[in-house]
Amino acid sequence: MALDEASAAFISAFASSGAKPIHEQSVSDLRAGAAAAARMSPSGPAVSSVVEHSVPVDGGHIAVRAYEPEAPTAAILFFHGGGWVLGTLDESDLLARTLAVRNNALVLSVDYRLAPEHPFPTATNDAWASLLWAAEHLAAREDGLPLVLLGESSGANLAAVVAQRAQREGGPRVLSQVLLYPAMDCDVDRPSYLDPANQLTLSRDAMMWFWDHYADGDQRTDPAASPLRADDLTGLPPAVIVTAEHDPLRDEGEEYADLLRSAGVAVEHRRFHGQIHGFVGMLGVLPGAAAGMDYLAEHIGASVKGNEGVRS
Repeated sequence: MALDEASAAFISAFASSGAKPIHEQSVSDLRAGAAAAARMSPSGPAVSSVVEHSVPVDGGHIAVRAYEPEAPTAAILFFHGGGWVLGTLDESDLLARTLAVRNNALVLSVDYRLAPEHPFPTATNDAWASLLWAAEHLAAREDGLPLVLLGESSGANLAAVVAQRAQREGGPRVLSQVLLYPAMDCDVDRPSYLDPANQLTLSRDAMMWFWDHYADGDQRTDPAASPLRADDLTGLPPAVIVTAEHDPLRDEGEEYADLLRSAGVAVEHRRFHGQIHGFVGMLGVLPGAAAGMDYLAEHIGASVKGNEGVRS
């Protein structure tokens, strides 16, 4: 199936902009471009409060920004995408606000440290510290909000990693894990990586560039970097997995869905046809983003209603 009309127009505009491919740019130039794009994005919906918290990690601190609507019924610990190299709280503001409003959820957006300044396993350690902090933060509240892990791309990688660690180590209870076009494995020779139709804003070369900045070769097969390679997936929280048809990461996300099902984990998966990597976060740009957000709201809402007794 071909790209939908809006995605094709977006790709055409991107190509005509003259911007270099990701793998031909420096980290600083990519970050500057991402920041500039974020400044041109529309403002997100209003929430009742936005509060920034400081979470201790490795003798230092990272920020977690809390977006709270009135009377939330769930909490979402959110990890942004960006290949472990890009992404800030401000650049994720629109998506975080939309998640909060559409899911009636307290969204805790995590400002984990980025590579190459902070290579693997720093981001995974920050994600784990944020999960422990979130569980304590929620336990201090009176509303007993269930906790959902949600990430996109490399952030979905972190969500999957901490879900596995929480199960393995008896960590905080997680209601569900929501993985948007997740980066699940270091193998870049799957068919979706090699398909010429998938070499768009995110390409095979770009993912190799991100991996080169994130983790050394001998580290990449560690399940904490490639969670698809974990030996045991039994007992993990139910998963909602979104993949995009024209995305190099499509196959590994769908393989992880299959592996979870084989391990007895409840999985809701949908491949969005005609869509590209990152489409859910392109609010106000791609109509597919609205469809993706509808899908998330439906399944996160169903998990909350079906597990009203769950406590973090």
